Amino acid sequence: MATIEEQIKSIEDEIQRTPYNKATQHHIGRLKAKVARLKSEQELRRLKSGGAGVSYAVKKSGNATVGLVGFPSVGKSTLLNQITDAESKVGAYDFTTLDIIPGVLYHRGVKIQVLDMPGVIRGAAKGRGRGREVLSVARACDLILLMIDVFETNVPVLTEELYLAGIRLNERPADVTLAKANRGGLTVNATVKLTKLDKEMIEDICREWGYLNGTVVVRQDVTEDQLIDVLAGNRVYTKAVVAVNKIDLVGPDYLKALQAKLPGWKLVAISAEKGAGLTKLKDEIYETLRFMRVYLKPQGKEADMADPLIVKERSDVGMVCDSIHREWRRRFRYANVWGPSAQFPGQKVGLDHVLRDTDVLTVILRKG
Repeated sequence: MATIEEQIKSIEDEIQRTPYNKATQHHIGRLKAKVARLKSEQELRRLKSGGAGVSYAVKKSGNATVGLVGFPSVGKSTLLNQITDAESKVGAYDFTTLDIIPGVLYHRGVKIQVLDMPGVIRGAAKGRGRGREVLSVARACDLILLMIDVFETNVPVLTEELYLAGIRLNERPADVTLAKANRGGLTVNATVKLTKLDKEMIEDICREWGYLNGTVVVRQDVTEDQLIDVLAGNRVYTKAVVAVNKIDLVGPDYLKALQAKLPGWKLVAISAEKGAGLTKLKDEIYETLRFMRVYLKPQGKEADMADPLIVKERSDVGMVCDSIHREWRRRFRYANVWGPSAQFPGQKVGLDHVLRDTDVLTVILRKG
């Protein structure tokens, strides 16, 4: 019997050999679902057998975490040293950084953890150059800063390795919900017109993942890859920005040509060594992370309007409680809100109330 690795290789070869058209779409969709399921099973076996190897232990801190992802020797360590309080070893040769080096960026009242990670190479997602360990850290980041230099601009190689590690950059999860049942077969309900997949293909892909009975509700015109991501259930969706380093070594028209080569990407031109463009980069990191300010008001006292709590946009009251003290959620009774998210001043709300920038919040806790 063929091993999982052999099965995956055989299916991937068949996908490569099969021309993609209307007649073959169903077949290729089922093959993609099968290979994704086998890879998920393969990863689970690897972890259970202790095959994760030596991992990087990084304690998260600050209001958000940014991961520097790039090829070796593109200037990640130099950038970290310039914008944070870290001291990452810098050398003019590949693989200078052999560990994860954290630093803290303080900008516009926010504390942002920045991680300098070992350079990513082709094949990282399959374990080359300790790639699995590096990419596992990237999965936990709130923002990926893809760093390239003017002589090595192959962003698609970096994004492909991240994609293979289950990291979806600048995407949102597909609006598909699945409810399993014990019997009755599979029913697909679509609230939009489906042009990329028909209901039969959605059923086939779901069955490949073991969904034989239940309901699938599709509220988006999904592709087979998006549907497979939902079924896999282990994808992470992360914002990303591209920093182009060593811009001082090229002419002013270079960035325009590079932007045309990389459509859809937000490029920030910098020179880490010369310190050029770093304020703009810090601003871009801050704005992409989308922070908001929440002012805390102790019960019966005035709100502290000088020192807001910095949280992620769309945070709810429960998430604010978690950021203050791990016991607050357990002891929570109710909260009062004044500001943009409140229907009226002092509105009484629960843990799931979504806050907005400049809200004032009072949290009432149970004793003990």
